[in-house]
Amino acid sequence: MPPSRCPIAPTFPADPTPPIPETLAYSFTLPAALSSSALARAATREVLRAHDLADVMDPALQAVAELTAVACQFAESENYYLTLRYRFSSLRVIAYDSHPRHTSPHLATACDTRRRAALRLLACVCRACDGTWGFGEAREPGGGTRMWVTLPRAGAAAYGAP
Repeated sequence: MPPSRCPIAPTFPADPTPPIPETLAYSFTLPAALSSSALARAATREVLRAHDLADVMDPALQAVAELTAVACQFAESENYYLTLRYRFSSLRVIAYDSHPRHTSPHLATACDTRRRAALRLLACVCRACDGTWGFGEAREPGGGTRMWVTLPRAGAAAYGAP
């Protein structure tokens, strides 16, 4: 039998470094179905545990639930995109949906008002954690809308405390 022309893949030892908060960087493409919110929360729960960020679990899961539910509601395609990042002692959650910005100022204002109303619980969570949130036109080539929340770890860890 002649030797293969395909190179043999080198073996790499497993990285023994456990995940830490600063290495949290995950992105998910999810179906634009309301059942995807439960999947997004489950994935977020495991990611936060693995990266030793269980202290921000409650507000993070609430933020993911709110962002994914609204992304599903507004998505005009079959999927939406969710990303989780931890940088500068803050968890950042971003959801992208395919709903484009309206060219009519009247329609844009009405749509923004509807989206803002749908995210009112997220606004309360952010306020309780000293975080920030917002939405606007996605800068990605596919367009659509980008919704985001930033939860500082100290504020999120104190979430729900009397």
